[in-house]
Amino acid sequence: MTFFRLDASILPATSASRALGDRVEQEWVDSHPETDVVRRDLAAEPVSAEVWQAAVTGGFVPESERSPAQRDAMAFATTLADELITADALLFTVPLYNFGVSQHFKTWFDVAYTDPRINPEGTALQGKPATLVTVLGGNYGPGTPKEGWDHSTPWLRRVLEDVWGLDLRIVERPFTLVGVNPALDAFADLAASLKEQAEADATRSGRELAELRSQRSA
Repeated sequence: MTFFRLDASILPATSASRALGDRVEQEWVDSHPETDVVRRDLAAEPVSAEVWQAAVTGGFVPESERSPAQRDAMAFATTLADELITADALLFTVPLYNFGVSQHFKTWFDVAYTDPRINPEGTALQGKPATLVTVLGGNYGPGTPKEGWDHSTPWLRRVLEDVWGLDLRIVERPFTLVGVNPALDAFADLAASLKEQAEADATRSGRELAELRSQRSA
């Protein structure tokens, strides 16, 4: 049994998204201790944009005419897709950065998406259980001054749920900069409540992933 985990936070030691991801993973491992956890850390090993370019352009020419860089990039895309396809469940921890999706995650997705098994020509990930953990420094929910400024979560949901067809659960924690940015000190109580809720959601999500896998193998 295989559990795939991808982390995109550039600050591993203090990452709120990784901490929530740990809860999801722990629930899975507790239920399936024989699991092989496959990890891809995009902070430790970022995917270069040049790899995406080479993977895309390599698909436009016959195999015999591809450059070494194109061959390597297309082989890497196959590796990324294999990690997703062979896993029993998926976990993505992706923070909001500068009101948009993490560039590390976007490049990883773009390269993986060149594999025909998981782009519109293929449906190899359809129905696979997954959790997206996302954290936001501020609060961009309905009625807030910056409602609609989160341009990451809607995109992530679109590509994971609608494009790849994953059976997706979302764990979200806003206000992670409370206690870091003095301008947000007034929201300390709300931030603590949102953190507690996110931790509960992460635990529940991990348990649901594990239970769903058990049901499918029964």
